[in-house]
Amino acid sequence: MTDFPDYLDLDYEDGAERTAADYPTLARKVEKAAEVTRTALGQYRKPAVMWTGGKDSTLVLYVVREVARESGFDVPPVVFIDHFEHFDETIAFVERWADRWDLDLVYARNTDLAERGAGPGDEIPVAELSETNRRELERLEYGEGSLVVDADTFVGNHLLKTVALNELLEAHGFDGIFSGIRWDEQDARADETFFSPRHDSEKYPPHDRVQPILQFEEADVWEAFWQFVVPDAVERYPAGFVPESSADLPDDLSPDDLPVSPKYFEGFRSLGTASGSAKSADEPAWMQDMETTTEREGRAQDKENIMERLRDLGYM
Repeated sequence: MTDFPDYLDLDYEDGAERTAADYPTLARKVEKAAEVTRTALGQYRKPAVMWTGGKDSTLVLYVVREVARESGFDVPPVVFIDHFEHFDETIAFVERWADRWDLDLVYARNTDLAERGAGPGDEIPVAELSETNRRELERLEYGEGSLVVDADTFVGNHLLKTVALNELLEAHGFDGIFSGIRWDEQDARADETFFSPRHDSEKYPPHDRVQPILQFEEADVWEAFWQFVVPDAVERYPAGFVPESSADLPDDLSPDDLPVSPKYFEGFRSLGTASGSAKSADEPAWMQDMETTTEREGRAQDKENIMERLRDLGYM
């Protein structure tokens, strides 16, 4: 959009120097999430929702759907970035609930790598890559003669996720992207604001990131799931009931009946690539120690300490 962001009237400093403690109750956190979402749906001309199938982006999607229903907005398209190495359960979960919720699900993929059928571990000569991918490798000062497809490396993550998203932004003209990041998740995200500008056209198609749940902590997300997200999606689910295992669900329900990834029941607390994510414990994610353990410690890309560089390039 050539006149972006001239048609917006936003406070890009909203949330600056704030922490989750400034929103001390779940009610306050939800109220702020709804306020940010209502503002975004009212101002962006072509918004979209990033959805990974994980708990944070599913909570954002819930808030967007609820605010859209209450305020008379259309539910925006939902963007799923396919980096070729998802858990099978993640793909099945996203497609199942996209169908149940009648969502406009759009896949973002690195066009060049997708068209050549590239998969994890494939080695591709740099000279054979598309002009876009070669240009991005030059930006990263990548000097190797070939590229190994791996979404958990700095270079692979950029090509498979950020470049894929940028190609989609260019193709669809989305101007506001709802994202499920939180202040407490990582140091690289601690200074984010509710409306975060991405206007440098040298790096990415100009757009904004809309971040309604910055003020949530991990335990808050799960409380919102059992109080609101799950009961509102599953008619027979009692609000506030917290299952201790997949066998502890009420009324003969199974994990597939809930808008909760089955990987969380298995003990994963953060969902990345199939090879780069690990269980944190044997009990479900919401039953684990969230006070003294790190949520993303099983994520390979975090172990490489690359998040700050990736975010500067346009990653979430």
